[in-house]
Amino acid sequence: MRSEERAVMRVLAGERLWPPPVWMMRQAGRYLPEYRETRARQKDFLKFCYDVDLAVEVTLQPIRRFGFDASILFSDIFVVPDALGYPVTFEEGRGPVLTPLSREILDHLDPDRAEAHLSPVMEILGRLRAELPAETTLLGFCGAPWTVACYSVAGHTTAEQTAARIGAYSDPETFQIWIDMLVEASAAYLIRQLDAGADALQIFDTWAGVLDDAGFERWCVEPTRRIVEKVRAVKPDAKIIGFPKGSIGRLKAFAAKTGITAVGLDWTAPLDMAREVQANLPVQGNLDPMRLVAGGQALDEGVDTVLNGLGGGPLVFNLGHGIVPQTPVAHVEQMVKRVRGAADPF
Repeated sequence: MRSEERAVMRVLAGERLWPPPVWMMRQAGRYLPEYRETRARQKDFLKFCYDVDLAVEVTLQPIRRFGFDASILFSDIFVVPDALGYPVTFEEGRGPVLTPLSREILDHLDPDRAEAHLSPVMEILGRLRAELPAETTLLGFCGAPWTVACYSVAGHTTAEQTAARIGAYSDPETFQIWIDMLVEASAAYLIRQLDAGADALQIFDTWAGVLDDAGFERWCVEPTRRIVEKVRAVKPDAKIIGFPKGSIGRLKAFAAKTGITAVGLDWTAPLDMAREVQANLPVQGNLDPMRLVAGGQALDEGVDTVLNGLGGGPLVFNLGHGIVPQTPVAHVEQMVKRVRGAADPF
C-alpha cells in the first residue's frame, strides 16, 4: 500500500472519512501491562528509547492490541538535546532533569554528533515500517523548541513554566541561541525520520499555551515555521501535524503562519472554534483523557461529542493530550469500538 492510501494520510490530505481514523498520543505506555513488562528490562529510560528491539516492541504493542490506524514512534522529545550533548537524565517519579541552561553549556554542544547518536532511532523506524500492517500510518515526531527549552531553564518542569518564561524575558539572547540550535537539530531529525520510513510527522508544543502574545509569536510560531520550512525544502510533500496545546484562540493564525498540514486540538478546545479551524485544514483530537479513565457513560458521551462536533470534516480521532497510566485497557477498547461503530450523522 502506498503511503498516501493509508487512512490517516488521506485525512491529512484533506479527505473526510467515516469512521474517522483513530490513534492515541502516548498509546505505547504504562497503561499497558505488556509495556510495563518490557520496560522492566531496561531501567534507564533514554537507553530504553535507543534500544532498537525494545522500542520496536513497545511501539507495536498498542497496534497489536487495538489495531489503531496510526503508530507513533516510541521515543522522547529529549533525545534531540541529548543528541547535541546537553546533559539529560530521567528520574523515576520526576521525569526529565536537565542541567540548567547557560551559555557555557551551549558553547560545548556539538551538532555534528547528533546524526550518529540518533541512528538507532532511524533503525527503529525502518523496522517499524517493515513490521507494521500495510494500512497503518507511521508517525515520527519531535518536541517543539519552546517546550524542549522550557525544561532546560530550571532543569525540570515548573508550574506554568514560570522559570522558562522568566528566563526568556531576562536573557532572551541566550534563550534564542538555544532555540535556534533546537530548530536546526529538530528539522534535520524530522527529515531523517521521513527518510527512515515515517509517513508523517507531529511537532509537540505542550507548553505553548503559557505564553503571552509576543512570546507565542517568537518562541512558538516562529520556531515551528522555520522547522516546517526546512523540512519542506527537502521534503516538499511532508505532512506535519502541529500540536500547540492550550492555544485554541490562536490556532488559525498559528496554522497560517507555520504552514502545518493539520492541527492537534487539546480537550479544552470549544468545538465551534475547532470547526472554524477545520474549515481550513484537518484537525486531530480531542477527547479529554480523564473521560477515558472514567469510562462508562462519560466516555461514550465524550466520544460522541467529538464525532458529532468534528466528524463532518477531515478528522483524526485522538485524545486532547496523552493517555495517562491509570487508564483501564477496557476503556480504550470501549473508545475504539465506539468510534468505529458510530453511525455517520452527516
